[in-house]
Amino acid sequence: MVDAEAQPLSVTERAARRIQKVLATEPPGSMLRLAVNGGGCSGFQYDFSFDTARAPDDLAVERDGVTVLVDSVSLPFLQGATLDFVDDLMGQSFRVENPNATAACGCGTSFSI
Repeated sequence: MVDAEAQPLSVTERAARRIQKVLATEPPGSMLRLAVNGGGCSGFQYDFSFDTARAPDDLAVERDGVTVLVDSVSLPFLQGATLDFVDDLMGQSFRVENPNATAACGCGTSFSI
């Protein structure tokens, strides 16, 4: 795992712009929630959803007017990670650059530690 002193999660400018665009179609006050769940071909997988409420133990990362929430169970798996948005030949998607992951699947949505 990454050093506990590291920034918990960072959000790139590209990701913030895309989140802002997507949230325009969601209810007012919506935030992006990033979670880590068991499953996927590598053991864990990223889960993206929208939420209008922040739990007391959520980490809230704000960038350029948008908020990304991470629950306390997922946070250790995302310590030091960066949320980005990519638009390449493979398509458009949010990508988590996670220094804790020791392996990942080809599509980048699941990982192992």
